[in-house]
Amino acid sequence: STQSTWDGYKSYQLKIVEMLTKFETRSNRVKGLSFHSKRPWILTSLHNGVIQLWDYRMGTLIDRFEEHDAGPVRGIDFHPSQPLFCSGGDDYKIKVWNHKLRRCLFTLLGHLDYIRTVQFHKEQPWIVSASDDQTLRIWNWQGRSCISVLTGHNHYVMSASFHPKEDLVVSASLDQTLRVWDISGLKKQKSNTSELLNVNLNQELFGGNDVMVKLILEGHEKGVNWASFHPTHPLIVSGADDRSIRIWKMDDARGFEIEQLRGHVNNVSCVLYFKDFVISNSEDRTIRVWDVKQRSAIHTFRRDSDRFWILAAHPDRNLIAAGHDTGMNVFKLERERPAATLCGNILYWVRDRQLRSYDFESKQEDPLVQLRRNTYPPLSLSFCPTERMALFYYDNDGGTFELYTVPKSGTNPEDVKKGFYSSAVFFSRSKFAVMDKTKQVVLRNKNNDIIKVLSPIGSADYLFPAANGQVLARSEDKVSLFDMAQKKVIGECSASKVKYVVWSADMNRVALLAKHQITIATRKLKSVCSLHENTRIKSGGFDENGVLIYTTLNHLKYCLPSGDTGTIKTLESPIYIVKVEGNTIHFLDREAKVNSMDIDSTEYRFKTALAQQQYNEVLRIVKRTNIYGQSLVAYLQQKSFPEVAMHFVKDNHIRFNLAIECGNLPVAKETALQLNDADSWRTLADVAMQHGNVELCELAYQRTNDVDRLMFLYLLTGNTDKLQKLMDNKRDVNTRFQYSLFLGDHESQIKVLEETGQYALAYKVAEGHQMEDKAATLLTTLQASLQTSEQDAATVLSRVEAQLA
Repeated sequence: STQSTWDGYKSYQLKIVEMLTKFETRSNRVKGLSFHSKRPWILTSLHNGVIQLWDYRMGTLIDRFEEHDAGPVRGIDFHPSQPLFCSGGDDYKIKVWNHKLRRCLFTLLGHLDYIRTVQFHKEQPWIVSASDDQTLRIWNWQGRSCISVLTGHNHYVMSASFHPKEDLVVSASLDQTLRVWDISGLKKQKSNTSELLNVNLNQELFGGNDVMVKLILEGHEKGVNWASFHPTHPLIVSGADDRSIRIWKMDDARGFEIEQLRGHVNNVSCVLYFKDFVISNSEDRTIRVWDVKQRSAIHTFRRDSDRFWILAAHPDRNLIAAGHDTGMNVFKLERERPAATLCGNILYWVRDRQLRSYDFESKQEDPLVQLRRNTYPPLSLSFCPTERMALFYYDNDGGTFELYTVPKSGTNPEDVKKGFYSSAVFFSRSKFAVMDKTKQVVLRNKNNDIIKVLSPIGSADYLFPAANGQVLARSEDKVSLFDMAQKKVIGECSASKVKYVVWSADMNRVALLAKHQITIATRKLKSVCSLHENTRIKSGGFDENGVLIYTTLNHLKYCLPSGDTGTIKTLESPIYIVKVEGNTIHFLDREAKVNSMDIDSTEYRFKTALAQQQYNEVLRIVKRTNIYGQSLVAYLQQKSFPEVAMHFVKDNHIRFNLAIECGNLPVAKETALQLNDADSWRTLADVAMQHGNVELCELAYQRTNDVDRLMFLYLLTGNTDKLQKLMDNKRDVNTRFQYSLFLGDHESQIKVLEETGQYALAYKVAEGHQMEDKAATLLTTLQASLQTSEQDAATVLSRVEAQLA
């Protein structure tokens, strides 16, 4: 028995594949997981008692909750509609939390040992919990009380969960049994307070009679760690320490084992249904995906040093989470990106293991051929329209391709050819290239015969399609353009870890898409621009003007040939662009259905016209649309187009600054009159002076009542009349005297000196400029002033002497 199990383990090892990880954390051992039903959130409960709330789409920690006493928190669950979650730990406590308020609302007490799992009911205000005290309990979280104690297990109860639709609970215990409980009686409980008190007391003492054991399922040889209901069928799956997974069928009267899956070589810690598969994890460090019909594991994911403890499946999306010794992973079971290719105006893609076509002109969708493989979707599709041949590449089992000749009618393929290679792509109308295990490029014809074998293209490990007679060869840090006829590389472009390539319709541009990086290059792989995104890049497509429209996890964006980027709209879920046609985006959704959406392309068409200096198109866009916003204004300023930016600005402050920047003085004057603040007028005066606009500069000085600058302006321009008028009204004698000197106005100089009592200086000015009459008058005044000064001095001196005597 041991030898056969080991042989089975070795056979399963051959099917180990790379996990499609979307998010990963490093932390203490993860014991509990729960997805939020709507938001991209996941709760993790850790062995050290901490609860973490993560955004798995952005890869950020949102919050931490640490109110449980010392010990692991093993159970965690989001409420399906309320902003609540519950947790259960080794402190014997169940806590109900509000993640919006970021605090614990209340604690439910009653269990006498470690709590293993907790779960909200989808409709009723109930929580079911499983504990090492050998009981299950159902709680009314609105009433904050225990409404039923389920007894019967005689060892630790490791898990308990509600049925998604029926009034049932399944529990798994180390007593080697599963129990299915009928909880329909709980709905009939009366609301009378006194009766409820008696019910609660009776439950504590005797377990109550509102919940009945419907089925006891026996068969596991060791303790059972987990049990889960099938969401739609009357099935239960369980995993145990006997290393087996068992599937049970139940009806109204009995339950019985119908299938047993073996392959794990250590305890199975968790198991659940996911779509048509069963997923299990184990302390043997593996996660296995089982096809129940084939009774075998179709995928095996393995970690080298971590044991797996818990699994959780998203209720609506293709996401699974697995907790292990050093953190947790959120991953996809298979790619949601459908393999697709666009040939002219016809899209070829795979949906439900079927090759289909869609004509964008006639809007007609047709099934072409049913794929023979049904365990794993193809990674890529290459189509030859002239020969009606489809080339599929699968990256599992070391890499394989399948070549289908598509029949003209019907869905059964006429011929299917296969091969084991690491990539496959058409490079001419009836020839395709594949890469073998030694990285040699093997050329084959439509009959799958080898035509030629070429040496490895440097360190290239994958091939992408290119123009006729060429392929793109991907290396770790670059992509090379290889010409089949010349048998050499004719172009290279630096780009790390490229996952997909997108060609423009005229094959003049190519976008190299990596996980977070896009590089746009010419058909000869000369780099044009590159950009980086913090979130995952999903797809892209070129429009007729060479603008790349691309999608991330949650946004639809554009990238101009100049490298400028912008956001078009927010997406509710990722889409995969297949064609960009004017203002319409054609795409495949996650269900591989063809859809389209109309977008507002005004912003990037405007930027494109501006970059290409098509000013007539710019004006047409400005007149026909209303495009505003600070980001657009900032863009126009950054690109040195402030005069264009003025057309999109209503704020007078911004409009004034733009007018100043581009030297548009009439607009600056108009906005300054509306603003009418001193700073704007001073700025306008300086700019007007630089442009030689004296009238505008004069107006600005007048508006700010800046007499000094206004006088200086009149002095520079020789406007003596206005300067004289200002001088007459100016009280500052220093300024008046200074400007009279500048003007050579001797009479004004003498007048200022007389007003200040400087008769001697006034006399010298008059005498020096042959003003004899004025000089004589000033001399008389000076003499009289001196006499008066002498008399005053004598009087002061006599007073001082008198005081001293």
